[in-house]
Amino acid sequence: MIAKKVAKKNKTTEDVLLILCKAVQKILTQTTNNDIHYSPMVQKITKTCLKPDIGCFVLFEGAFSGLIIINMSSGAALEIYQAYMQQMGFSYDEISDQHTSDDVSNVLGELMNQIVGDFQGELEHQLSLSISQTQPKMLVVNKELILSINANIERPQSRRVVFRTSNHKTFNLEMSMERTEFIELDDPGNTGFSDSSLTKDEQNQAFLDDLDI
Repeated sequence: MIAKKVAKKNKTTEDVLLILCKAVQKILTQTTNNDIHYSPMVQKITKTCLKPDIGCFVLFEGAFSGLIIINMSSGAALEIYQAYMQQMGFSYDEISDQHTSDDVSNVLGELMNQIVGDFQGELEHQLSLSISQTQPKMLVVNKELILSINANIERPQSRRVVFRTSNHKTFNLEMSMERTEFIELDDPGNTGFSDSSLTKDEQNQAFLDDLDI
């Protein structure tokens, strides 16, 4: 009996975006103990922007370069912030009710940091790709102001996905990355490229040792 060969699936922007969406859902669900869902529909956009009421962005580079933005309404930002603070054991009197508070920005910035960290780990685990990130930046944006970020990405592809909180507040995830495609090599003997038990330096050294350099 001839075994059926499994067709290889090249990885594109949408595959990377899905990993990011799952990271957003996972981190926000875990840290707030609320259900976070994302739309199954992805919107192609011409550029990414920071929009009202709170925008958070982070740049990344490495295997590919890109930009991640999360734009939240004041309602979504406060819901996520307050649920996070309650999970951390703070009383209601200690929690801000203003989305412009520094506490809100600090918490959302920390959550963005955790999201991108999870995204990095899954990229390495699933695709054997490594990226590094800048420190997340938070901005309170008023209704008259929309900011575009020049990330110097070559041939950018941009996408937007809508998320919904448990109280039906919505926020948007936007990602822009350079146009690229990851093609799976037909090499079943090439195993152990990414070993989570080793640091990146140890993995690089092991690779050089295999080449006998």
